[in-house]
Amino acid sequence: MNATADTALTRPIRRVAVLGAGTMGHGIAQVSATAGYETTLYDIDMATVEAGLARIRRNLDKGVEVGKVDPDDRRATLGRLRLTSDLPRAVREADLVVEAAPERIDLKHELWRAVEREVDENALLATNTSSLSIARLAEALERPERFLGLHFFNPVHIMALVEVVWGPRTDEATRSDGMAFARSLGKEPILVKDSPGFASSRLGVLLGLEAMRMVEEGVASPEDIDRAMELGYRHPMGPLKLTDLVGLDVRLSIAEYLHETLGSEAFRPPEILRRLVAQGKLGKKTGEGFHVWRNE
Repeated sequence: MNATADTALTRPIRRVAVLGAGTMGHGIAQVSATAGYETTLYDIDMATVEAGLARIRRNLDKGVEVGKVDPDDRRATLGRLRLTSDLPRAVREADLVVEAAPERIDLKHELWRAVEREVDENALLATNTSSLSIARLAEALERPERFLGLHFFNPVHIMALVEVVWGPRTDEATRSDGMAFARSLGKEPILVKDSPGFASSRLGVLLGLEAMRMVEEGVASPEDIDRAMELGYRHPMGPLKLTDLVGLDVRLSIAEYLHETLGSEAFRPPEILRRLVAQGKLGKKTGEGFHVWRNE
């Protein structure tokens, strides 16, 4: 796909900066570069950025191995990637900045203030937050009308859904460009009004938390609970496997936020989640959560 030829965009997007090279950021950078965008991957130190690039290489290599990625496309994708730990350099020429920093409002506010000092005045600004308020995050910006949520799903290079989340000050052109950009990546976007947890996290977290309570009560094992949803409801992955993939610490933070903002006891984090996080059992990234994971 020729990313720069998408006539639905109201502003030209040729260069993309992705802020954060972790679980989500490296995947967003990969699909951006694959779609034809010159893409810069940024994090606070080069070791983290290099680790993100290594994950991209593994994804592409596996795609070539199973016949889903052409070797020429692999080379072209890697050729469009630039790496940096210099924030001004990352965003100064970007037409779109996608932030994939940890889910802390104070951290994101600080980052967005720094970005807006450097980025072009016409650039589109997006956050990959899975649950934090777009309106709250936009408080850090002088021009919140060009800011929205682009919530990708893990693993980004496989999952089709993108939530395009608009806040109360997001303008119509920004909404339109968010939808067009997601489509240019080969994704299927849905448009969602800013609300705690948006659509997907609010539903997905609720299911995951109930699955955890069932484990606490001894209703069934994590394996059988996941199998019930995979076989009975055709979910591609059970709620506890998904929690492990996302990270138990991330799920805990989101659940606490939703419990506080929505005031519903359904989102109160179960004790088993708090205990596993305290023990450092965070899911796939640590090798153990509700399941035991082997290194790939």
